[in-house]
Formats: sequence, structure tokens, C-alpha cells
Amino acid sequence: MVERDIYLKKLRSFRDTEELIKVITGIRRCGKSSLLELYGGYLVNDGVRPKSVLKLNFEDLDTGKIDSAQKLHDYVKTRKARRGKTYVLLDEVQLVHEWERAVNSLRLDRSLDIYITGSNTYLLNSSLASLLSGRYVEIKMLPLSFSEFLAFSRVSKKENTAPYFEQYLWQGGFPGIFSIKRESSLFHDYLWGIYSTVVMKDIIRMNQVRDMDLMEKIIRFLADNIGYFVSAKKTADYLTSTGRKTTSDTVDAYFKFLENAYLFYRVRRNDLKGKGLLKTNDKFYIADPGLRNLLSGRQSDYGSVLENVVFLELMRRGYGVTVGKLDALEVDFVARRGEEKIYFQVSATMVPRELRERELLPLRKIQDNYPKMILSMDPPGPFGDFDGMVHRNLVDFLLEKDRSGLTRIKV
Repeated sequence: MVERDIYLKKLRSFRDTEELIKVITGIRRCGKSSLLELYGGYLVNDGVRPKSVLKLNFEDLDTGKIDSAQKLHDYVKTRKARRGKTYVLLDEVQLVHEWERAVNSLRLDRSLDIYITGSNTYLLNSSLASLLSGRYVEIKMLPLSFSEFLAFSRVSKKENTAPYFEQYLWQGGFPGIFSIKRESSLFHDYLWGIYSTVVMKDIIRMNQVRDMDLMEKIIRFLADNIGYFVSAKKTADYLTSTGRKTTSDTVDAYFKFLENAYLFYRVRRNDLKGKGLLKTNDKFYIADPGLRNLLSGRQSDYGSVLENVVFLELMRRGYGVTVGKLDALEVDFVARRGEEKIYFQVSATMVPRELRERELLPLRKIQDNYPKMILSMDPPGPFGDFDGMVHRNLVDFLLEKDRSGLTRIKV
């Protein structure tokens, strides 16, 4: 099993902070269960007795009898170590009825260090937030980055990574792809299985959606329009024009369902003249490039796929991301992390002069002195930097090491 170092590092940093519940979130099959296995192994290797690591996977039928808050509470209490710390790893805990009550009660026992996972944002909804009084830390997990993809492929970063990057864009980064034969039909079936599970369990069933056909059309519309400005009204108008009548309120509700399942991420527009976030015309990015290929008819929209990959990478590195608006001009990403702020433009190429000037113009118009970076698939040599704006090869950027965080702490 290949370690997901960036996430393991975060879990290790919060070890023995028993006053905080460690909450690992992310789309189904992105590796949350494996992360708990890896963390349990790390604890044992670090000297923790195996009996002091208590792991429960609530998708496993063996744990089906633990179906209520009281049963979960009693199970953990009767099996915790008689002395020292017990590390409690609860996988897909939302399947237990009123699990929040059990976790809240167990949190009061300072001999327990608790970690939980979940596949939708309801895990962090008001019931948990109020019961825990905000005492949890969220670790956001995504499918494999390109760097992790190479590690799973047993490929050194010193090799020619170009063919692997194209493979990554095509099949995506769900860890399970490495357990199947490398045939396109099998990749398709595997990704379709993930997609169907997310839609049925985390969207339709969770939200009691009755119009599955409309939901499917909205999902495909967003997949086709990755990196483009989208609004609920424009989406509703488009669907109505195709004969699928709906309202902007319904579309907006469905947008939220998709975000709650971590299938899509909404990115707001930020007026760079100091007017704050704008309320309309957001962008949506999908959780994995393989899912985008599965769902989208725009197979040739290479630039948008690259933009999606960069957005996910910035999220992994702990940045808050918005789209920059400067009058009629657009900056692809404004990335903030603490006091740090970087402007990004993403393009497949910067070779045609006209295209290059169009990409650089918004950055040149920005009046502050924060770093500005252009990412493209071109080698860095021919261009160098542009008036202090750094040009980087996009793949090199993805493979560089970052010391970022991935957490949102609420105390």
C-alpha cells in the first residue's frame, strides 16, 4: 500500500489532541478508508499496542449490529485499553443512527483519541457542529494528485512523465484504478461504479431527490462546462430550451447537493477592485479528471481540464481559491493561504503571441505586489519570466514539494 504522505502528516500532527475530533472528508473511494489503515499501521509501528487501536468500518456487515449511538458508545467503552490511550478510528460513521451523540460522549473521555471519516458534508452539518461545540478539525481528502499518481505507478519523477500525465488526465486519480487491468473498458466501468454510488447514496438518497433525470442532466451540464462561468438561472434557461423545463431555485438546490457529495467544487468570483465576492456566475470544478472524461462530451477542451487539475492541486496545498475579476478581465485563480496570496493564469500553451498577451493582460492590470504565476504545458526555457510574472511548466509545478496544510480548524 502506497502511503499518502500529505494526509498522514496531518493526522500525525493532530495525534493525541483528544479534545479535537479528527474528521476526514472527501468523495467516495478517494482513499479515506486506506488512510485510516495506514494511520493505524503507523501507530502500531510507533509503539502503540495493537489492542489500543480500535478501527470500525460501518460499511462492513460485521459491524452492522452497531446501529445506534448507544451501541456505538458501549462498544467503544467496553473495548478501550485498560491503561494508556486508545485510538478510535470510525470509518463512514454517518451510517450509525445518531452517531453524533456517541462521538460527542466519547470525546469527553480523554483516554480516547477519535478519528472519523465521511463521504458528504452532512458529516459536518449543524448537528455535529452544535454537539461538539465546534471542537473538530477537518482534513479534506481528494483523489490522487499527479505526484501521488506517479508514486502509485512506481514511476520516478526523474523519468519522462509526459505520457503518464496524459494518462492521469484520461483515467484520473482514484486509487482503485491500480487494482484493475489497464484496459479502457475496465477503467470506464470502475469510474462509472464510483459515479453511480456517489449519485445514488450521497445525492439522490440523502436528499430524497425524485427527479433523477434532471439531476443527471445538471451533472453532465456542469461536467461539460468545467472552468466556465455558470449560474443557476442560465443553467435552468439552457435546460428549458432543450425541452427539460425547470427553475433556477431547483437548479441551485441541485448544485448544493453536488457540492455536499464532494462531486463538484464551486469557486466564487472575487472583484479585485476591493468589492469582495460576487454573488452570480461561479465556476465549478469536478473532483477528478477521470470523472470529467466519463461525463463530458467536450473531450477536446484541454485547457479546461488543465485548469481543473491546477484547482485541485491548490486545494491540496491548503489554499482558499477564488476567480479574480478585474473589470471585464479574468484571473483564473486567486489563491490565499494565511498571509500568502498568489495570482495564477493557466493555459495549454503560451506560444502564439496574441494568446500570450491575452493571458498576461489581467495580471499586468493588477496593482498590488503579490506574486503572479503563469502555468502552461510549454517548457520554461523559451519564455522565462514576463515583467516579474513567473512562467512555470504546469507539470513541474504539480510535482514540486509543498509544505502546505489541508485543514480547517473550528474551535
